[in-house]
Amino acid sequence: MNKLGFILTSLIVALAIASSMLFVVDQRQFGVVFQLGQIKQVVTEPGLNFKLPPPFQNVSYIDKRLLTLESTDTEPTLTAEKQRVVIDWYVRWRISEPQEYIRNVGITERAGALQLNRVVRNSFQQEVNKRTVNELLSTRREQLMADVKREVLAAVRGADKPWGMDVVDVRITRVDYAESITASVYQRMEAERKRVANELRSTGFAEGEKIRADADRQREVIVSEAYRAAQLIKGEGDAKAAASFNDAFGRDPAFAQFYRSLDAYKASFASKGDVLVVDPSSDFFKALRSSNLAPAGR
Repeated sequence: MNKLGFILTSLIVALAIASSMLFVVDQRQFGVVFQLGQIKQVVTEPGLNFKLPPPFQNVSYIDKRLLTLESTDTEPTLTAEKQRVVIDWYVRWRISEPQEYIRNVGITERAGALQLNRVVRNSFQQEVNKRTVNELLSTRREQLMADVKREVLAAVRGADKPWGMDVVDVRITRVDYAESITASVYQRMEAERKRVANELRSTGFAEGEKIRADADRQREVIVSEAYRAAQLIKGEGDAKAAASFNDAFGRDPAFAQFYRSLDAYKASFASKGDVLVVDPSSDFFKALRSSNLAPAGR
């Protein structure tokens, strides 16, 4: 029994030692083997590898993929025209030489990101100081990013202590005024838009008044012309009617006088409730008193 236990214990210890001597490197990582604190080997290809058991040798892993560093600094930067702007940017980078990276930067990706952030921020500040806001937004934006990338690459590839990393791309995502002046800028923009809107309203009101005045003038002209034409036609009709009456009444003046008197009577008694107080001997009832009522020729 003791012999069996010794064999099992020996197997377990052997398996533990064997497992501590094996390590797997993923295709997304570098495997760095340390021996007593010094880099012994860097494994760049994925697969199963061997090393001495701890504490003689240990292994660490570093990401070999393309990494992204985004800006977190909200401190404004002065442009060439002394405008305070805030720039958001990002950098695409990767670890290319693990040994140099570990010796000069650190053993984690965070260590490289911290140092790279400082270099990129300083480069952006220097380049923004040379350019105006208009250049940052349009004309020289691409040149700014290219200049920052060149300066960052020069820093990480320094001849004395290269960082063992490669910067693939530097991009600006946003350029905006500092918060302290953004409100005043918006106020000026709002005031300008209101001024333009008021000018348009005034112009539209003036044009409307002009159109209405012209329409009123044309209406008056048309109404006047129509009234004049109507009066001419009415005058011509009245003249023809008067000529016809004169011609008819001229043939028998007595009958004409009698006919006019009848019209006057009808006009005086137009309503049943009308009351007329006159002198019977007046000329108003002359036609009723006259015995000469028969038309001529009777």
